[in-house]
Amino acid sequence: MEDPIVCRVYNSFMKTVFIAASVGTLFLMYAKFRATYDRNHDSFRIEFLLIPCALLALVINHDFTVLEVLWTFSIYLESVAILPQLFLVSKTGEAESITSHYLFALGSYRALYLLNWIYRYMVESHYDLIAILAGVVQTILYCDFFYLYITKVLKGKKLQLPA
Repeated sequence: MEDPIVCRVYNSFMKTVFIAASVGTLFLMYAKFRATYDRNHDSFRIEFLLIPCALLALVINHDFTVLEVLWTFSIYLESVAILPQLFLVSKTGEAESITSHYLFALGSYRALYLLNWIYRYMVESHYDLIAILAGVVQTILYCDFFYLYITKVLKGKKLQLPA
C-alpha cells in the first residue's frame, strides 16, 4: 500500500504544476500571442456550455457539497470543452496541421481514459458513473474528427471539412 503522506505531497505538487501551467498558458494566450486570436471566426457562445454544465452539476452529483458540485461541474465542462475548437474548425472549414495533431492527441487521451476505467473496474471493481458518462460524451464528440484525421492528415493532406 502507498504511503499517504507521499501521495498527498505528490498530488499537491502535481496540482501546483498543473495550475501554474494553466496560468502560464493563459498568460501566453492573452498577452504574448494575443495578435493571433481569430476574432472573426470565434463566435461560439460559451454560456451554452457553462450554464447547462452548472445546472447538471447541481442536479446530478455524488454528494451535494460545494467541492463535489464544483468537481462534477469540471467533469461535465471538460467533456464538452472541445466544442468551441471544433466549432471554429467547422466554421473556417480547415485546421492547421498542428491544430489537428493537438485535437487528435486530446481525443486519444480521453479514449485511453475509457480503457483505464475498464481496467480499473476489472481489477478494482471501482467505477465512477459521472466520469465515465462524461468521458463517453467527450469521445463521441471526437469521433467525426478522428475519421477526418485518419483519412486526411495521416495521409499528408490538409484537414478540410466537407462543405
